[in-house]
Amino acid sequence: MNFTFHQLKVFLEVLRCQNITKAADEMYMTQPALSIQLKNFQKQFDIPLVEKEGKKLRPTDFGKSIAEIAEKILGEAEGLNYKTKEYKGLITGKLRISSASTGKYVIPYFLSEFVHKYPGIDLTLDVSNKTTVVKQLQNNEIDFALVSVLPEKLETNEEILLENKLYLIGATKKIIESRPLIYREHGSATRNAMSKYFRKSTKRKSIELTSNETVKQAVVAGLGHSIIPLIGMRNELQNGDVHIVASKGLPILSHWRLIWLKKKNLSPVASAYLDFIRKEKDTIIKKHFSWYVNY
Repeated sequence: MNFTFHQLKVFLEVLRCQNITKAADEMYMTQPALSIQLKNFQKQFDIPLVEKEGKKLRPTDFGKSIAEIAEKILGEAEGLNYKTKEYKGLITGKLRISSASTGKYVIPYFLSEFVHKYPGIDLTLDVSNKTTVVKQLQNNEIDFALVSVLPEKLETNEEILLENKLYLIGATKKIIESRPLIYREHGSATRNAMSKYFRKSTKRKSIELTSNETVKQAVVAGLGHSIIPLIGMRNELQNGDVHIVASKGLPILSHWRLIWLKKKNLSPVASAYLDFIRKEKDTIIKKHFSWYVNY
């Protein structure tokens, strides 16, 4: 067997993109060049690695098993590349994290000191809704995900960072029944929590918006009411732009947690970050979130 690391990367990128043209763009290659690399990799095996499903390329069952091995090989190779610098007391490499949208108020504070301590680290932080974040984790595209609700049907480890508190907010302290409820888009954990809370409120009008910032501005403008994580409301509450509306059964409580796949072999950088979180978590919370914990 005579494959190259580059062929492994091509194969995994094709599986991720499910399309040769898109994979070629992502790897800054021409489509013919990428196709040749994929073909040469396939020649190493007597069993097909991919199959066409409409316009998409899907891995065969055999291809899925090869992809898992390829991930491990590339991970080990990356570890070798950074081993020398590690022995010199340096940590370098890539750290890939995806956060549910409201987590943008949380995760930067748990990254700042770590990144400053190890300037050789390349950080990729993606912020999206829960559905996208879980998909990235499932596809092994990231090291860690920050979520407030554990994904179903996915075996993960977790490190709890901070309590997540969801309150009903409005432009006044009293709820105005004639005003609509403002929801996040489908796929948002906040949307799911709010839907469960108001499941009996079938007569009230509703509005759907696609970001927490847009929801906040809509509430400030008096457009309606929404259930929003407290973590993103500090300035608006202090300025009196919005108010918490006392309501039975609130706040809704969960936890912001850093999760990763149980089957994943963490890179040296990812392992170092996890060690950092476990050692410094309480200090970070005390320094940056005392207002929130004591609210």
